[in-house]
Amino acid sequence: MFQLDGKIVLITGASQGIGEIIAKEMAKQGATIVCASLPFTEEDLKRVVAEIQAQGGKADYVLLNMAEGDSVRAAVDETVKRHGALHVLVNNAGITKDKLLIQMKEEEWDAVLGINLKGAFIATQAVAKPMMKQRWGRIINIASVVGQMGNAGQANYVSAKAGLIGLTKTTARELASRNITCNAVAPGYIATAMTDKLSDEVKEGFTKQIPLGRMGTPADIAAAVCFLATEEAGYVTGCTIPVNGGMLMP
Repeated sequence: MFQLDGKIVLITGASQGIGEIIAKEMAKQGATIVCASLPFTEEDLKRVVAEIQAQGGKADYVLLNMAEGDSVRAAVDETVKRHGALHVLVNNAGITKDKLLIQMKEEEWDAVLGINLKGAFIATQAVAKPMMKQRWGRIINIASVVGQMGNAGQANYVSAKAGLIGLTKTTARELASRNITCNAVAPGYIATAMTDKLSDEVKEGFTKQIPLGRMGTPADIAAAVCFLATEEAGYVTGCTIPVNGGMLMP
């Protein structure tokens, strides 16, 4: 059970952090991983691919810019060309440009919505065609707990993640007849290189909000993603899976 043997998986934002761990965990389950990210991350992508291969996994990479539709479509086309199929898309790529609502510039709003939401839409639209043809697919969007509850100073990021949850539901309804599921995973506070830079006081404040008493790890997110990509998750669609330690119980 819960194996991904023979599945071709495209993961955006796979050069570091949560995306990197998702790639490594899915490779352990037998999937062939195509890691995708911006051109300036190419060395990191090569490292992730090499580490997967060193563990006996199968992986390569493509370069893409989620802010450019042609780049996203080209990455999907290249994946299908190389591997003959595309079974799973993980929309993980995202950026933040945090600022209070009254201070946020229009270009900061556009940049975050453009990558975090529009980019995910373009990728979903692009993978739908090969998935419909093969009559099997899994689309998994990495949302966020703040997209469900809001967060001061993140109007752009919260709106993008809330929109991603809406996109998940509509995609699930539109593609269900072709045996394609679409779900979201909504992480809570996750320990990453970014949060490592926070003070102990700030991190303690975060954990006080979490009933399980700890921040999550990228592996916690990867476990949920791996399940949603399997045959066994075939009757799960249109859902947002909370992985937040109880911080928000919808």
